[in-house]
Amino acid sequence: MTVIDDSRPIYVQIAERIENDIIEGGLLEESQVPSTNQFASFYQINPATAGKGVNLLVDQGILYKKRGVGMFVTAGAREKLMQKRRDQFLEQYVITMIQEAEKIGITRDQLSEMIMKGGKLQ
Repeated sequence: MTVIDDSRPIYVQIAERIENDIIEGGLLEESQVPSTNQFASFYQINPATAGKGVNLLVDQGILYKKRGVGMFVTAGAREKLMQKRRDQFLEQYVITMIQEAEKIGITRDQLSEMIMKGGKLQ
């Protein structure tokens, strides 16, 4: 687990930590996730805050609750998260990069060449 970043809501960071664990294979589909009390204890936060992060993933269909047992990773959650991250990557990085390249006169061919060579334009 990582340290809490004060610049973003804690519950969002809890949800992202769980997402990362699913994507990286630390939490497998149909496996149980730590309880809100475990998150609260580890991060020294209110259990309601931890619960808000977990419930965010329930609302997205990434986690589901087994009554009286706990929260579990939904079947297909990893692929769903991978697609979500791909979409975010496209929007946040690729499209932004293409737009900035066009502004400063870098053609798409030059941009492609830069990417292939690790960022160096000849």
